[in-house]
Order: sequence, then structure tokens, then C-alpha cells
Amino acid sequence: MTFGCSISEAQARLSYPEFRQWQKYRAKRGSLNWGMRIERGAAMLATLYANSKSQKGGFKIYDFMPHDSEQPMTLEQAMESWA
Repeated sequence: MTFGCSISEAQARLSYPEFRQWQKYRAKRGSLNWGMRIERGAAMLATLYANSKSQKGGFKIYDFMPHDSEQPMTLEQAMESWA
């Protein structure tokens, strides 16, 4: 998905308060990427199934999400990965 502008253009257009609002939205609602949303739903079902079939349980949703991690990426890390 492309938004029609470069990272530097997006940085110039997006204010820090707006960035923080998007960050809060993503923390509450998850990724804006449809693929990640589908992966999360499938991972949730896999977690429920694995924990119901396992003697020990203890599986986390992130065990079934290869493209996500428990620790959110900081803005600096994101900018570094895009370079």
C-alpha cells in the first residue's frame, strides 16, 4: 500500500500530536495493514486452539504471528528500517 508521498514528505505533513493520536489508535485497535489484521485473527484462533489442546498451555498470540512482536517499534527504529 502506498500513500503517495515519501517518508520525508509524510514527516513534514504529520504533526507530532497527530502522530501520537495514530500511535494510541494502533495500540488500541492494532495494525492498519489488512494482512496484519488477518494474521492477528488467525493467530488468536491458533492460540486458543493450542492452549486448549496443550497440558501446559502458556502459548501467546505472538507465538503464531511471525510478522509482529510484543514490543512495538519506536519511530526511530521504523525510520531506520525504512532507510
